Amino acid sequence: MRLFTVSTLLLIFLNAGLALQIQCFQCEEVTHDCSTQEFIVNCTVNVQDMCQKEVLVKDDGIHYRKSCASSGACLIASSGYQQFCTGNLNSVCITCCNTPLCNGPRQKKRPQPSAAVALTAPRLSLYVFILLSSTLC
Repeated sequence: MRLFTVSTLLLIFLNAGLALQIQCFQCEEVTHDCSTQEFIVNCTVNVQDMCQKEVLVKDDGIHYRKSCASSGACLIASSGYQQFCTGNLNSVCITCCNTPLCNGPRQKKRPQPSAAVALTAPRLSLYVFILLSSTLC
């Protein structure tokens, strides 16, 4: 019974820990898409839960700003600049996303997934939990 309790608590903490911190790319007004390993940062736990990306079109080219952000601040900023997101000179586009490194380069379209089901961390932990509880009973 003690092993069951410990394993249950461990699984709960592992699942909770996975959802609390996100990684984003971070740079300040650079003229290249700063989406390389050196620009990856860990966002503040339980505060910065989104990644933000600003794309500015200036006379000398496209500039990027990327950072961690709180969901409230990011969503307010992105909605406030929607009218300025034209792609033309002096355009400012701000986007928000909430998956790791989502403020990097655009992902190429992936082919449709096969019928096989991938085990994600929460699903995998559920299967481990079921397995452990069935062996202990």
